[in-house]
Amino acid sequence: MQLTTPFLKLPLQFDAAALEREVRALPSSAWVPHPTGFEGNEAVRLVTAGGRPTDDLEGEMAPTEHLKAMPYATQIMGEIGGVWGRSRLMGLRAGGEVPQHVDSHYYWRTHWRIHIPVITNPAVEFSCGPETIHMRPGECWLFDSFRWHRVVNGGPDQRVHLVLDTVGGGAFWDHVEAAQRGAPVRAVAPSDQAAPDLRFERINSPVIMSPWEMRVHVAFIASYAEPHPLLDPVLRRIDRFVDDWAAVWTQFGTDEAGWANYEQLLSGVKRDLIAAGAPALKLRNHLQLLQVLDHIVLVMAMDGALAQKGLKQSGQLRAERLAS
Repeated sequence: MQLTTPFLKLPLQFDAAALEREVRALPSSAWVPHPTGFEGNEAVRLVTAGGRPTDDLEGEMAPTEHLKAMPYATQIMGEIGGVWGRSRLMGLRAGGEVPQHVDSHYYWRTHWRIHIPVITNPAVEFSCGPETIHMRPGECWLFDSFRWHRVVNGGPDQRVHLVLDTVGGGAFWDHVEAAQRGAPVRAVAPSDQAAPDLRFERINSPVIMSPWEMRVHVAFIASYAEPHPLLDPVLRRIDRFVDDWAAVWTQFGTDEAGWANYEQLLSGVKRDLIAAGAPALKLRNHLQLLQVLDHIVLVMAMDGALAQKGLKQSGQLRAERLAS
C-alpha cells in the first residue's frame, strides 16, 4: 500500500499526559544520541535487535528494559496491532531540526513509521512534500517517507514523540482503512489490564531476495520515474536482470551453491545500467533511479548471504556502494 497524501492521521487518540509521566520516569541515562548524528536529536531505545542497546535495523527484535517500564506505551502498541520493528522515543531539542531528507532504503520501503506526540508545542512543525502540519499531543500519524520531509522545533522546550516502526499486520490495517474512510476518532485510555503480548520481527531482510519481491520493488521505483529517452531501455535491462535472477532462483533458491551465479548477475546489471546512462534518470522526488534501485534491491539482493559469509558491510557503506 502507498499513501496518496503526505500524511494520514489514524482515528486513535492516546493519553499524552499518561505517556509523558512514563517518559519523565525514565532515567536520564536512557537517552542516547540519535544514530544519524543530527545535532539536537536523541532517542530512547524501546525495541531493538535482541533488546540490546543497539540501533541495528536487522535481527530478531525484542523490547528493551525501557519499554518494559512503560505499560501505557506497551498498551498503545497492542492497540495499534502491528508486528514491531525498531522503535524509540525521539527527542528534538528546542530550536532543533531533522534536516530535509527522503527515506529511500530497503528498511523504509518495507516499514511504516508511526508518530505519536508525547511532549510538544505549537511551534513544532512537520513538513512532508507540499504540506506542513503540527501533530498534537496523543494523536497518531503516518506519513509518506518517500517524499522529502523535515521537522523543526521552533518552541522553547524539547519535543518528544513515540516513534514506532512496523511492517503492519493485524489491526494496523483496520486503523488505516478507518482513517481513509473518515472514521471518528476513538480515545484509548490507560488500562489496568495485563500488558498485551506484542509481536516482534524475527525476519527483516532476505538471505537471497526472491524474484517476486524484486518485481514489486522494481514496479514501485518505475512508477515514480520521470520521463526520459533512456528510461525504457534501462527498465528493459532491469526486467531482464530479474528474469535471469528468477531462473537461478528456481534452480538454487537460497542454497549457497547458487550464490556465485547471483553475484555474477549483480555485477553484470550494475555494469550495464551505468553504461546505459541510468545515472541520468530521476524519480519524481528528485532522487536518482539507479541510487534507489541500489538501496532497495541490489544492495539487499544478497544481504543475508553476505552476513552468513561474514562479508556484510556496514549499512552506510552498502547504501553508498553505487553512489560513491
